[in-house]
Amino acid sequence: MIRARPDDWPEIEAFLTPRADFAMFPLNNARFYGVDGEDPYSLRVWIARDAKGGISEVLSMTKKGMIMPYLPSGDFGAAAKAIAGRAAEGIIGPGDHARGLKQALGLAHVPVMLDDDDPHFSLELDDLVIPDGAGELVALAAADPETIIRWRIDYSIEAIQLPPDRAEEDGRRAYHSYIERDSHRALMIDGRPVATTGINARLPQIVQVGGVYTPLPLRGRGYARRAVALHLAEARAAGASRATLFAGSEMATCAYQAIGFRRIGDWSIILFKEPVTLNV
Repeated sequence: MIRARPDDWPEIEAFLTPRADFAMFPLNNARFYGVDGEDPYSLRVWIARDAKGGISEVLSMTKKGMIMPYLPSGDFGAAAKAIAGRAAEGIIGPGDHARGLKQALGLAHVPVMLDDDDPHFSLELDDLVIPDGAGELVALAAADPETIIRWRIDYSIEAIQLPPDRAEEDGRRAYHSYIERDSHRALMIDGRPVATTGINARLPQIVQVGGVYTPLPLRGRGYARRAVALHLAEARAAGASRATLFAGSEMATCAYQAIGFRRIGDWSIILFKEPVTLNV
């Protein structure tokens, strides 16, 4: 693989966009943070080409160290060599791509904070099912801030397995980011929030759902599925035609399938306890 330049990005984007279900994070990061920039979420990108000279695979990595592979040929050794010597904080991507790259990088025994394979789903928004039920979807800023921050902290501990001190920091940072980007919503009943939903990556034609949360005492009542469906209806009205997400539990899987999502594979999330220097 060879290192791409910023002016290669239009060609890379044209390759990844039809495959956006599997490449939402790099497409989103490039759109909002750029390529080879100084922002922690800016991308560094490597590409491989096929016999005809067209792009065949893309390996992306944020400046901060998150690796995002799209490697359909399975040449994980070449990808590992491309990023050797860099510091990484994790790998996220299609399950077979992320797992193959982790093995090629020799990271089988590196301590992890999270190492999950989650069901990966896609939905044509024309097929969206909006469940009946109570609740009005509002901008996250309309809900009590301390309640939402507490929920985000709990989410970080439960879903990402952050230790409490890091979860506290992450929860407050994430909340302010959500408000600034207007990316998340709250489902409200009688003036109080009962669930949250968010869009953690967005392109004009497709959105990726994330940050869905219902506190434990309120689960099993259909609040999350209604929140997600209403948020996707909003995205559809704004021009999106498709959505994707990955589910962290059997309950979440059932909720997403109930509103029309269909499974397309697995999604791996591998977060190291500490940044790792990649020595291949």
